[in-house]
Amino acid sequence: MDQRTLVRTLSPAVVLLLLAGCTDEGPGVHGKPGAAGVRDPYFKKLGNGGYDVQHYALTLDYEPKTGRLKGTAEITARATQDLSAFNLDLHGMTVEGATVGGKKAAANRAGDELTLRPHSDIGKGTTFRTVVRYSGDPEMITDGDNSEEGWLKTADGALAVGQPAGSMAWFPGSNHPGDKATYDITVTVPKGLKAISNGELKSERTTGGRTTFAWKSKEPMASYLATLAIGDFRLTPSRTPSGVPVLTAVDPAVAEESAEVLAEIPEIMEWATENFGTYPLSSTGAIVVPTKEVGYALETQTKPVFPLDQLDVTTLVHEIAHQWYGNSVSPKSWKDMWLNEGFAQYAEWIWAEDYDDKRAQESFDEAFADEANWEFAPADPPTAADISGDPVYYRGAMVLHKVRQAVGEDTFYEILHGWAQTYRHANASTADFTAYVEKKSGKDLDELWDTWLYGKDKPATP
Repeated sequence: MDQRTLVRTLSPAVVLLLLAGCTDEGPGVHGKPGAAGVRDPYFKKLGNGGYDVQHYALTLDYEPKTGRLKGTAEITARATQDLSAFNLDLHGMTVEGATVGGKKAAANRAGDELTLRPHSDIGKGTTFRTVVRYSGDPEMITDGDNSEEGWLKTADGALAVGQPAGSMAWFPGSNHPGDKATYDITVTVPKGLKAISNGELKSERTTGGRTTFAWKSKEPMASYLATLAIGDFRLTPSRTPSGVPVLTAVDPAVAEESAEVLAEIPEIMEWATENFGTYPLSSTGAIVVPTKEVGYALETQTKPVFPLDQLDVTTLVHEIAHQWYGNSVSPKSWKDMWLNEGFAQYAEWIWAEDYDDKRAQESFDEAFADEANWEFAPADPPTAADISGDPVYYRGAMVLHKVRQAVGEDTFYEILHGWAQTYRHANASTADFTAYVEKKSGKDLDELWDTWLYGKDKPATP
């Protein structure tokens, strides 16, 4: 019986099921490899094409004495094309095996690219599960601006921070802010130490001299915002007046010196909610370590990381503001970094208005006078090393102040709330922002954008 005769003998329902099966993993799918990178303007190989990660389940075991990390990454993703192979970003480490859909997958390494070839091609739209087993001594990564990220060893454990690329030092994934996912991070360490991560602690159990901590992040998170702090920490739970859970994890060596600033978290959260809208995450808090362990504060989701020398109220305001702007509303590419830092910097200026009797115009004037802020346009950093440069922060904040002046107080605060709500748990670009502001305000602001956002030359007057 030929194929046409066979089809005529089958019921319409069976024919539809057979046709639908052609888009699933297995026979009938003729895929091609996903791209090794999403062609970010500054980091061409970060992220990967052909799929969208939905969830990471990381199971980790760390031994500080040897520095050895053993990991299993279970990655749930949806194919955005027919796939014959796909890539994950992973720096260092030894891959011991991988499966896709429960079947062994061929694994090949080339630098920071791990290429997996599944047993059968994966159809577009299919949700599939990848499991990677790996181990080794995770490494520190030095950025273009000479800052250190990735896996930072400490006296009694480790600290993992990831902006912009460091998460691939401790787990494989699609390492670009455009591919956000939920996380379960389960970590086993020697008894007496703690393992702190994003989200909420779901369980803690000790067996045979080792303790396992299980953390869950229910809201989508960019990979660079994932963190892990292993060591001797004091955990202090509390709640904001509106009921948001707060958990601070502090190295005992800096507990006394950090206590007064950390006590401000509930008040800052209430102030931020009033100015930026409903808090987009399920908890908040902080991780505080000795100054020598990391050279900067970072807005890791739900628990910003602070070295002691950068823990002050102003920086706390900045990193908490990021939970709205940068974490919930994430950049589409690293070129949109000013949408993170400009908003967080302007939050500092608004806080100073409300609590330090310093008008935002004064902060603007100081930033305008600083020539370092005019080295490049905030929406167009010249290199990857510049995405955290002064213009991204301070000229980014100047852009927002000019918007405030152009649209008026009421509309400006509607924009702050509405931008965070419209792109909640999503990604947005500079073009999305300018279009949103003009639609919300009903104003043509091309001149403002040309001068303050994209302009390279300092205006004659503010």
